[in-house]
Amino acid sequence: MRVLLLAQFYPPFQGGIERHVDDLGKALAERGHDVAVVSLWHQGLPEFELNGNVRVYRIRGALHRLGWLFGKQKERHAPPFPDPESVAALRRIISKEKPQIVHAHNWIVHSFLPLKSWSRAKLVMSLHDCELACIQMRFMYRGSEPCSGPKIAKCTRCAVDHYGLRGPVILAGNLIFSQLQKALVDMFLPVSNSIAEASQLVDTKLPYQIIPNFVSDSVADVEGELHEQIAALPESGYILQVGSLTPDKGVGVLLEAYRGLKSPPLLALIGWSEAEQLHQLPPNVKVIDPLPRYAVMQAWQRSLFATVPSLCRDASPTVTLEAMACQKPVIGSRIGGITDQIIDGETGFLIPPGDVNALRNAMQRLIDDPALRSKMGAAAKVKVADFQARRVLDRIEKVYEQLLYRGHSCDASVDREIGVAGAS
Repeated sequence: MRVLLLAQFYPPFQGGIERHVDDLGKALAERGHDVAVVSLWHQGLPEFELNGNVRVYRIRGALHRLGWLFGKQKERHAPPFPDPESVAALRRIISKEKPQIVHAHNWIVHSFLPLKSWSRAKLVMSLHDCELACIQMRFMYRGSEPCSGPKIAKCTRCAVDHYGLRGPVILAGNLIFSQLQKALVDMFLPVSNSIAEASQLVDTKLPYQIIPNFVSDSVADVEGELHEQIAALPESGYILQVGSLTPDKGVGVLLEAYRGLKSPPLLALIGWSEAEQLHQLPPNVKVIDPLPRYAVMQAWQRSLFATVPSLCRDASPTVTLEAMACQKPVIGSRIGGITDQIIDGETGFLIPPGDVNALRNAMQRLIDDPALRSKMGAAAKVKVADFQARRVLDRIEKVYEQLLYRGHSCDASVDREIGVAGAS
């Protein structure tokens, strides 16, 4: 099959979606598919390159030329409506690539929508967050508390808080074009049950299947010399959290819980942050700037256990899967896609979001009981097989085949559960 992946960011940008699209493209190419990627161009990056057997195009957008719109941000996002220059660039690439499947991953899809009929390609849309219903993606009202659901007045206030004066325009664009998206997408692939619900796909006639994020089958097989910052961490182990170190990821809750632990090991935080809490850290906490993936995997291998104490509706965090692949138990919030990943009491613990005492108790229990850590880590290694490439890719390929060779969109009533049953 000829597959064109659309994602607004792509490596060298490092984030969950960027890693997913990179892994997906390479895995599809290894399975014999003809794969290209279209992403947004940023300063210093080539307009075209080969990433293994994957062709990578980077396109410009008219809005990207207005640097003041993005302030000090390095990343210039796609808007929630068609960008005329991006539409023209996509048309040229599609004429050359002639994809049978266009598989989109975020708002860059809006610049493909005007071309959908002309392209004759089937459109698959992975939902890695709540973008269909929430312009700041995570259902966090005004960035500080879980949102109960969209309403125009509430969403407008949230849009202004998040995007400034651009907020109402972005909100209007998303409201209009998310409806067009629903009309033109042949199959939605929300990455968790929670995202399907937040995207208002459940109990509708819209076609969707729940297919989670995945990690490569060999993700834990890291060889070579230790990264210098990982080598500096205690060989005896440490508590580890990886990802954006922001309030909605629960970093403040984690630090408060850590303060009350008895004789705790070092707490290592790897990721980007401007969080105020990180300016006044408890003793024995180390913050490390974002690292290459191999170094992150080395960090997981040397850790005691992982924490994912999100306050937001975390879609399907790859960091949970990476820790599990390294046989580490995970303490996560009972929210979002985390509940699809962790089996409470078997592969780790699920705690109420924002509950400092519950997080502290779970952490203390794993600190004090090496045998429990080992048992849960072994169970995590077994469970993560449900989220490895060999199973998840089979399901994605099946979606492509159904769309192409049955001549119509897949029935929305098909199996939507992840795990062993859903992968069969």
